Amino acid sequence: MNSVPKQKTTRQHQTIKIHQPDPDKADRFNPRNSIYVRAVDGVWTRLRRKMGWVAMLFFLLLPWLSWHNRQAVWFNLVEQKFHIGGLVIWPQDLTLLAAVFMIAAFGLFFITTYLGRVWCGYTCPQTVWTFIFIWVEEKIEGARNKRIKLDQMPWDSNKVIRKSSKHILWLLISLLTSLTFVSYFVPAKQLYLDFFSLNASGAVYFWVCFFTLATYGNAGWMREIMCIHMCPYARFQSSMFDRNTYIVGYDTVRGETRGPRSRKADPAQLGLGDCIDCDLCVQVCPTGIDIRNGLQYECINCGACIDACDQTMTRMGYQNGLISYTTENRLAGKTESVLRPKLLGYGAVLVVMMLLLIYAMGHIAPLRIDIIRDRNQLYRENIDGLIENTFTLKLLNKTEVDAQYRLSVTGLPDHQWIGPESVTVKGGEIFTLPISIAVDPVSLTRAITDIQFSVTQLAGNQPVTVSQESRFFSR
Repeated sequence: MNSVPKQKTTRQHQTIKIHQPDPDKADRFNPRNSIYVRAVDGVWTRLRRKMGWVAMLFFLLLPWLSWHNRQAVWFNLVEQKFHIGGLVIWPQDLTLLAAVFMIAAFGLFFITTYLGRVWCGYTCPQTVWTFIFIWVEEKIEGARNKRIKLDQMPWDSNKVIRKSSKHILWLLISLLTSLTFVSYFVPAKQLYLDFFSLNASGAVYFWVCFFTLATYGNAGWMREIMCIHMCPYARFQSSMFDRNTYIVGYDTVRGETRGPRSRKADPAQLGLGDCIDCDLCVQVCPTGIDIRNGLQYECINCGACIDACDQTMTRMGYQNGLISYTTENRLAGKTESVLRPKLLGYGAVLVVMMLLLIYAMGHIAPLRIDIIRDRNQLYRENIDGLIENTFTLKLLNKTEVDAQYRLSVTGLPDHQWIGPESVTVKGGEIFTLPISIAVDPVSLTRAITDIQFSVTQLAGNQPVTVSQESRFFSR
């Protein structure tokens, strides 16, 4: 084993020539040019694979979890209610969904400010499915060099079999992905039974085919095109970056001037840096960039180039870390600042919004009441000489169990309630109840009286009461 060369202890602030892509090579921004991703192994690649498989299994298995004889996570668009465990979210509670999206956005801002585009590199569905498709491609067509050679060969039986097998597996994975996604909206057991027995609705077949083709196209064909040309996150991420954001960076001072050499050669005597210009960092990049050209918006922070470079440094007997997760300040030899105002601001907003969401979810009322007045007749005088107003009460039982409710009204003296004063509403049902309120006109001092309807759920030691205001009209 060669001795490890002594590393530079100080930064040399000098102008160093940065390698630029060969203009004669294929344009990496041209969607018609293929990127053949080379397989690599290392700490970050293994971490990404594990996180990808965990995310994939979570996505596939979640629809099969049960909760009280129904699917635990079920977005029932037909009945307009979302089931998440024991929580039922109705259209009236969709502010919670908006809050979830806002928390996700600020969480993304916080993570991006601190760790760059790690979401893209490790957990983005486009990245996860793309690497799964690349893994299938490697198993069927071989390593990078073999895939390049296969594409250059004329069509024969071997090429047809390999290409057909790859695309069939891609379509099967896409179909499974699509069925799983649709099963969040249609109960999974019913979906699979109806789909394969040809008894599903036309809408189900349309959406399954749509998402199958979308997955097949995105992960199989478009791949880095989605990240480079179509993903908006890549475009506005620079507004969240600063010089203390962790990025995948190349140590120019240590690596330049680059060039090939034998393992026994002393790079200092040759006037070379540690980079041997093997181009492995480019070959393993899923977006086809050269990280040695500096920070680029196409970089998804997956760390594949770090693993490739570390393997080369180990073989050469050099210190690892020529390419690493670092910051611009560290590369420039400046002091880093982790706890900076922007990061603290994003974190504070994120924590506050999460606490508010937890509070709101814990205080979702189990019932809702809507009061609808009779708009055709503000009031009428009945045969007893009483002033009568007609209302329609809509009671929404937001729980999943039947509940009994007691109804009452306040704000009127000596009134008569005409209609049921106690009703039972099934779980998840909207119950419509027409009622009338009659009052002696002598007891009324104003033409319009503010009143309040109350609905009390008769269950448990502490009954839940929901109220809503309305008005009583008289002559």
